[in-house]
Amino acid sequence: MRMLLSIVANGLALWAAAWLLDGITFGGEGTSLILTVLGVAVIFGVLNAIVRPVLLVLSLPLVLLTLGLFLFVLNALMLSLTSWLAGVLGLEFHVDTFFWDAVLGAMIISVVGLVLDMVTPHRAERLR
Repeated sequence: MRMLLSIVANGLALWAAAWLLDGITFGGEGTSLILTVLGVAVIFGVLNAIVRPVLLVLSLPLVLLTLGLFLFVLNALMLSLTSWLAGVLGLEFHVDTFFWDAVLGAMIISVVGLVLDMVTPHRAERLR
């Protein structure tokens, strides 16, 4: 159940970023759009679970040097990598430019994800 909530939260955060920024787009309509958002959310979650920790360890000196601001670059890199992998897998998801679209999108996804994490039921389980 926790994994399903995480996928839905990622999907909502990605959709919010696409809704707010012209440079992040989903293709399809209706059910196709929902399936695309969920598929991209799964890709984004897997990349954040597997690739991001490796990149975080490798870039730890930069993260410390910039007092954590380099984490935004890592999040933008994960979003760009998600866009590339979604294209390889035939999902219609695209991030136009790295700096503006990916970095701003990563910030939006972080904020929406934080808010959704605060209101989901599994948060109460972790606090016990």
